[in-house]
Amino acid sequence: MLDVQARMREAGSPLKAEHSLRFFKTGPGQYGEGDRFLGLTVPEVRAFVPQCKDFGQEQVIELLHSPWHEERLLALVLLVKRFPQEPQRIYDLYLESIADYVNNWDLVDSSAPGIVGAFLVKQSDRPILRRLARSSNLWERRVAVLATLQFIRHRQFQDTLELCEMLLGDREDLMHKACGWMLREAGKREPSVLLGFLEEWAAQMPRTMLRYSLEKLEPAQRRRFMDARPANV
Repeated sequence: MLDVQARMREAGSPLKAEHSLRFFKTGPGQYGEGDRFLGLTVPEVRAFVPQCKDFGQEQVIELLHSPWHEERLLALVLLVKRFPQEPQRIYDLYLESIADYVNNWDLVDSSAPGIVGAFLVKQSDRPILRRLARSSNLWERRVAVLATLQFIRHRQFQDTLELCEMLLGDREDLMHKACGWMLREAGKREPSVLLGFLEEWAAQMPRTMLRYSLEKLEPAQRRRFMDARPANV
């Protein structure tokens, strides 16, 4: 066990860990089933980053393969931080790790834009996103959508729109939230992008996806698009 792991485990809070078990849906049949928590907040996890400055690849992978959620989060923070120095290696490691180790929404959200999005942002052809979006694994699908946040920051909106259209029929509420969030982010930078998508798809969007996408619009616009959606969709 790494020294930093021992210190993290000592610093954990059983009370916070118990809350995290519920918050991250770790019960039987839930999306985070079986995950384990030390009881550390995100700022508390990030405070351990300086202690890992001399870590090599093996130590980071050891953290990434930990059964403890917060240790995997620390590994992902380190990988995002180191990405500019080793983009191809970290991108490849990340893709092969998603299903088993980047396996909750906070882990995806803290890493997908800074690794997958950052790797692909200068590429014009991004078929990997469609492959991930078609995966049976929830976290691979969420990575595909969250990676596009990096593109949105560069005013590249097409991938977000195409993926959200692909995922209209996804059964997972976490995907509805992810798509709605990315559509909202696109709309904050270019309102016509969001409005064009809504004009075409509002009536077919899951309620959560639609509601998330509308949050920054004027009340009258929100009502119009919500009213376009059949009550049973």
